[in-house]
Amino acid sequence: MNLYNPSDQQNSPIFPYICRMEREIELLAPARDKEVALAAIACGADAIYIGGPKHSARAGASVSLNDIREVVKAAHPFGVRVYVALNTLIYNDELESVNDMVHDLAKTGIDALIVQDMAVTEMDIPPLALHASTQCDIRGIEKARWLKSLGFSRIVPARELTLQETEAIHRELPDLEIEAFVHGALCVSYSGDCRASFALTGRSANRGECSQICRHRFSLYDGDGKILIKDKHLLSLRDLNRSAQLEQMLQAGVTSLKIEGRLKDASYVMETVGYYSRELDRIIANNPGVYRRSSYGRSKLNFTPDINAAFNRGFTSYFTKGHTHGGNLKMATLDTTGRIGQPIGKVVEIRRNGSISVSLDNGITLKNGDGLAWTDQSTGEHAGMRVNRVEGNVIYPAPGTKNVPRPGTELRRTADIGRERMLERADAAIRTIAVNATLRLTSNKLLILDLECERGHRASASIEIPEPETAQRPQEEQRRKALVKTGDSIYRINDLKDLVGNLFIPASFLSKLRRDALQALDTTAEATYRYPVPGKRESLDIPQGMSVENVANDIAREIYLAHGASTINDAIEQSTSTFGDTKVMNTRYCLRRELGRCLRTPEGRKWTGPLYLADASGARMRVEFDCRKCEMNLYTCRKNK
Repeated sequence: MNLYNPSDQQNSPIFPYICRMEREIELLAPARDKEVALAAIACGADAIYIGGPKHSARAGASVSLNDIREVVKAAHPFGVRVYVALNTLIYNDELESVNDMVHDLAKTGIDALIVQDMAVTEMDIPPLALHASTQCDIRGIEKARWLKSLGFSRIVPARELTLQETEAIHRELPDLEIEAFVHGALCVSYSGDCRASFALTGRSANRGECSQICRHRFSLYDGDGKILIKDKHLLSLRDLNRSAQLEQMLQAGVTSLKIEGRLKDASYVMETVGYYSRELDRIIANNPGVYRRSSYGRSKLNFTPDINAAFNRGFTSYFTKGHTHGGNLKMATLDTTGRIGQPIGKVVEIRRNGSISVSLDNGITLKNGDGLAWTDQSTGEHAGMRVNRVEGNVIYPAPGTKNVPRPGTELRRTADIGRERMLERADAAIRTIAVNATLRLTSNKLLILDLECERGHRASASIEIPEPETAQRPQEEQRRKALVKTGDSIYRINDLKDLVGNLFIPASFLSKLRRDALQALDTTAEATYRYPVPGKRESLDIPQGMSVENVANDIAREIYLAHGASTINDAIEQSTSTFGDTKVMNTRYCLRRELGRCLRTPEGRKWTGPLYLADASGARMRVEFDCRKCEMNLYTCRKNK
C-alpha cells in the first residue's frame, strides 16, 4: 500500500483544475445537532457552525463533545470545516471551565472557535483559528482592524452593513476573512448591542437565552398617550434573503456566506443549503477561473431545493443596498411572526358539513396533515389550521378547528407533509467524491489499483495474484462492476482505466484491492487535512471613540485597559440597577421609516414625540430617533421585575 501527498503537486493530469488559483468561497451552514450537521454536509455545505456543550449564543442548541467529534469525522473527508460557537459573555467564575472546554473541543478536531468575549484571546488554549462573532458588533474598519490585532483571522460584521461598507473593510484589510449572513432570521438590534431581553425578562441574549422581545406585539404611543399603531409586531423583521446579491457579496470581499438558523430543523437546512449551493455553483460556472468552493464532492439532491418552501416570515435584503432597500419592499412583518407559507389557491365555498371547497393553483396537490394559513379579510389577523382529509378540491379541517377562511380568501401552505417526508428519506441527499482509477498488472504478478480523487490525493493498493489465465470471454465489464461498487464509502468512481487485458481476475481479489485502495485514500486525506491558520497577534490600541460594552470578566477588562480604553461599560447582566431609562437597543431599522413617518417628511412631523412602545406584559420602552445616523434607540421605562 502506497500513500501520496499532493501538497507539492503542481498539476494533476486527471483533475487539472485542482491547482488553479481561484479564490476560495465558503457556504456556511447552521446545525443545531449532529443530525442536522450531517444533512447540511450531504446537501453541499462547505463549512458547519455548531454550538458546543456550553456558552453558545443559542443555549437551546448545545451539542456534546462526542457528537461534535462525529461531525468532524464526517466533514473533514470532504474538506468541510467545523466551527464551534463559543459566542457568549463569560463570567469570572467560568473562565477556568471555559479554558478546559476549549482544550476538549480542540481534541475533537474542530477548525475554529466563534468568539464574543475577548477573554478567550488570553486563555492558555491550543492554536485554534478565532472568528469574531457578529455578537462583537463590528460596524466598521477600525473595529475590524483592532480585532485582527488580537489574533482573529475572520470577522462576522453586523448584518446591517451595506455592500459598500463591507467592501471598505475588505479593501483596507484584504487578508482578514469576512463572513457575512446571506439568509435567515434577523435581530432587529445590532447584534451584541441589545439588552432588552435581559432588562425586561431577565433572560440574556448575550448569554444565549434571548426571549425574543422583538417578536412581541406592541402598540405605539405618542407623547400625549395617543395610540398611533395598535397591537402590531412593530419590531419583528422579515427574514434575510440575499440570494439576488450573492455575486455582489463575493465581489465585495465576502469569503464565507452564512445561513442563520442554529435552532432550525433538518428540512430548513436542507432547503437553504441545497438552494444556495446550487446558486454558488452557477456563479462559479459563469466566472471560470475566478472562484472555487472551499470543499469537495458532488451533492446529488433527489429534491429541488426551494427557500420559499422553508420556514420564513417573508423576505428582505435588509440594508444590502442601503436605506432605500433597492425598492419599496418593507423590512418588517407587522401582522405575524409565524411562517408566511406559499400561496396555493383560494377558498370557493364553505359547505354545510364544515368542509371547504378550494380552487388550487396549477400543480398544487394537498395532502392529509398539511398546514394552511390565511389573513382574515376584515380584521387583518392571521389564522391557520391543519388539513384532516382531502378529497379532490375539498378540504376537511382537523377536528377542533374554530376559525375557517371565508370565500375568496387566499390560502397559503405552511406545512407540506409530502415534502417533509421526501426530505426525511435516506437518499434525499447523497454527497460523494469523484475518483479516477487505473488497474494495472506488473511483470512480477502484482495487480495494482491506482486512485486519484478530486481533492488531489493519490493512493494505491496492490495484491499478488497467481499466474493469470487468459479468459474465454471479455473481462473488462466484469472487472468494472466489481471495482465501482464503492458501497457506503464517500467515493464515486468517475473513470476507470483497465490496462489488464483479457485476463481472468477473481472477483474476491478485485474487491479486496478496491477496499484497500479506498482505505489508503481515506488515510491520505486524514493525514494531509489542512486546518485554518490562526491569526497573528499585533500591538494596536483601541480606536479613539470605540465603544467598549458588555465586559463581564476581569481578563476582558484588562485587555481593554491595556489597549488604551478610557471608558469600559460592564455587562448589564452584572448590574444591580433596576434598568430605569436604560438604553437597551440600538438599531439601524427605523419605525418611522418603516411606517412612512420619517421626521424629515411632513407626515412624519405629525407624530409628536417622544414615542413609546408597550406590549401586553406591561413592558414599556421609549423610542428615540437619531436622524443624523439614521438609527433608532430604545430605552426601558419600567423597573425589571
